[in-house]
Amino acid sequence: MPNRLADETSPYLLQHKDNPVEWHPWGEAAFRAAREQDKPIFLSVGYSACHWCHVMAHESFEDVETAGLMNEYFINIKVDREERPDVDSIYMNAVQAITGRGGWPMSVWLLPDGRPFYGGTYYPKEPGHGLPSFKQVLQRVAEIYRESRASLEQDAQHLTDAISRTIALDAPDSAAPPIDFLQAAFQDYAASYDERYGGFGGAPKFPPAMGIEFLLRLHKRFGGDHLLTIVTNTLDHMMYGGIYDQVGGGFHRYSVDAVWLVPHFEKMLYDNALLIRAYLYGYQVTGFSRYRDVVEDTITSIRREMMSSEGAFYSALDADSEGQEGKYYIWTADELRDALAGAVDSNLVLDAWGVDRGPNFEGYNILWMPDNPLTVSERRGISPDALKEALSTARSILLERRERRIKPGLDHKVLTAWNGLMITSLAQAGAALGRIDYIHMAVQATEYVLETGRVDGRLRRSLTGDVARFSAYLEDYAFLIEGLLALYQATFDLRWFREAKILTNQMIELFWDDQSGFFDTAHDHESLVYRPQDVTDGAMPSGTSGAVAVLARMAILADQPKWREYAERVVSRFASAIQQYPRAFAYLASQADFLLGEPHEVALVGELSNTAAQALLYELTRAYRPNQVLALRRPDDDEAPALIPLLSGRELVDGKPTVYVCRNFVCRLPVVTIEQLHAELDAG
Repeated sequence: MPNRLADETSPYLLQHKDNPVEWHPWGEAAFRAAREQDKPIFLSVGYSACHWCHVMAHESFEDVETAGLMNEYFINIKVDREERPDVDSIYMNAVQAITGRGGWPMSVWLLPDGRPFYGGTYYPKEPGHGLPSFKQVLQRVAEIYRESRASLEQDAQHLTDAISRTIALDAPDSAAPPIDFLQAAFQDYAASYDERYGGFGGAPKFPPAMGIEFLLRLHKRFGGDHLLTIVTNTLDHMMYGGIYDQVGGGFHRYSVDAVWLVPHFEKMLYDNALLIRAYLYGYQVTGFSRYRDVVEDTITSIRREMMSSEGAFYSALDADSEGQEGKYYIWTADELRDALAGAVDSNLVLDAWGVDRGPNFEGYNILWMPDNPLTVSERRGISPDALKEALSTARSILLERRERRIKPGLDHKVLTAWNGLMITSLAQAGAALGRIDYIHMAVQATEYVLETGRVDGRLRRSLTGDVARFSAYLEDYAFLIEGLLALYQATFDLRWFREAKILTNQMIELFWDDQSGFFDTAHDHESLVYRPQDVTDGAMPSGTSGAVAVLARMAILADQPKWREYAERVVSRFASAIQQYPRAFAYLASQADFLLGEPHEVALVGELSNTAAQALLYELTRAYRPNQVLALRRPDDDEAPALIPLLSGRELVDGKPTVYVCRNFVCRLPVVTIEQLHAELDAG
């Protein structure tokens, strides 16, 4: 008989609705039951694409004997970390404090009031590899709760105190850090850089999308071939590795090895959104067409695999299919030869994809490119274009063959924050590459999130069909506003800027604290053991980093100096941390570069149907200009200047489309030719 999770909308929670465990969703009913029955709470946190979450579920949560212990001694709560990042953040901090590490599935034991006292991650069904069995842990925790309650209460309070410290911002008038502190931050990247395979550190390796953006900003500001080498070597090894889906496009979560070969096979929306930007910026800086190919193929994969009928984007594809990790993506050599026979030189393709070196994953082949395509084409005596054409043909054939397989599970939640990341990437890629279809995708997703995900004027976190649930978090507001800004600068449709301004005001009202900066939850959010405030950039930018990005740009477009002050106070507070631990603050470091660099404030006046205006706009968007804010005024349009003061007083010069390049609202002479525009942009 289904448990209490049967009424939930999260695919992850629904995966557990038939467990013999008497699961509760997170909420007051569970805590009330714990108080009334005087039982500790067992909190299990995971997500639908998590392989080890599935393993623990099969081993323990589906086991009647284990479930009996859980039901006898505990009130059991199951949480989808993607729906409730606040709960995940609080108790992950506790697990890391207890064990020195974290991850999912996360297993935490709480007092009936929510204070944590013990925790870990995955526990096996039987003891081994230095870990007790899950049943042993359950019995021991229940025993301690019965026999050592006073001591447990004290430990829980000490742990809660330790993890609940808030941040104190510097005074509003404190000096901004010097710009060269960003250059110093590069040393950490240089020290951990893997010169052979790219990326930073050893196994496991996570794709450093935000770090690549930061390094490209440093390259633009300070120059230096070494910076660009780090970026291109990393981008190349990732796109040629098994972490990249060589058949269908798009990136898996991370690589378990240092060479980017064997991935953890789930595909996450946020990873792909951020990596689209990394490769787009890499293409803009280098002109390497292979990076543009990755951008386009990744967007194609998202459209094919993770886009809803309404045009929004789903959260994740599972690592597993048919109970086996990666089965959907791996091949035998015989399967490949059979599929490609008669259509393409299979010896060439299998050489390029490393198959002739023998199986590389549990008797199967993860497709990758261990050698650079130029090396392969020279070895095989063909042109690089011929190799590229052969691989393209093979991809099409294998993709069609793979579509017949049982697909990995799809997490069909639409998360506001993650859609915001993808909207930004699509809008930027659409503008830079001249792909109107990408901009249309961004518009569809934005319309759905705003129409479905706003209830009583407030954003919601998780959307399923026409149901919107959970109060939105700081990251939901920040990333969606970033998307709206990118969409405005790609379309110059004022409705996106209006929405961005409304949501920016809401974001400040709900999440800003003048003493501590931004919190992750709104001031009227449900009461938790403490109000979370995670400022580090991990797999995604933190909500704080996203908010700083928004305020830095909206301050210019909306002429709100106070918003810039908020952003500067946050950057000033974390300048030392950025310098010492730049990989933990990569996105915030990029926002520091924007704020400290006096960005270009660019006003374009003209009709976009005019070829001269199109040429000027192309010049402003095709190149990598990370510290640029762009607005458009059409002739005789009075609404745009009223909304965006940067456009006030901007007129055509001699009836020609005109660009005004400004800094701190001080503008240089207007320009009407590409050559003049180049000179103004290059002047600083």
